[in-house]
Amino acid sequence: MSSYDPNNIFAKILRGELPAYKVYEDDKTFAFLDIMPRAPGHTLVIPKAPARNILDIKPDDLAYVMQVAQKIAQAAMTAFAADGLTVQQFNEPAGGQVVFHLHVHVIPRKIGVALKPAASFKEEPAVLTEHAQKIAAALG
Repeated sequence: MSSYDPNNIFAKILRGELPAYKVYEDDKTFAFLDIMPRAPGHTLVIPKAPARNILDIKPDDLAYVMQVAQKIAQAAMTAFAADGLTVQQFNEPAGGQVVFHLHVHVIPRKIGVALKPAASFKEEPAVLTEHAQKIAAALG
């Protein structure tokens, strides 16, 4: 396994070098919309601590990321009147990981609506702004 690369795209987002459609932030985590969503409201939850994936994150940091993912999931269910959720987390290339900073996908789902293929569609900025605001509002 390779080591953590501090120049990965999510590290750049955390440093403010790249923009993101923020849904939630606290001292340990950051949640933002995937710009190539597989469904409306597709959110990524990441730790602020540098962690390549589940194999090298501290257990307490992983537990906290999952607590925040649950909070985002509950808000996304409300915000999008979802029928369910898909929660995904990939590790290393063989496991499907593309960005090497730990991240949890929280994807609101509707019955009978298939997920879009990964990285197949870049959403319009206005739509992403609206979706981020809906989830943030549902968080209270």
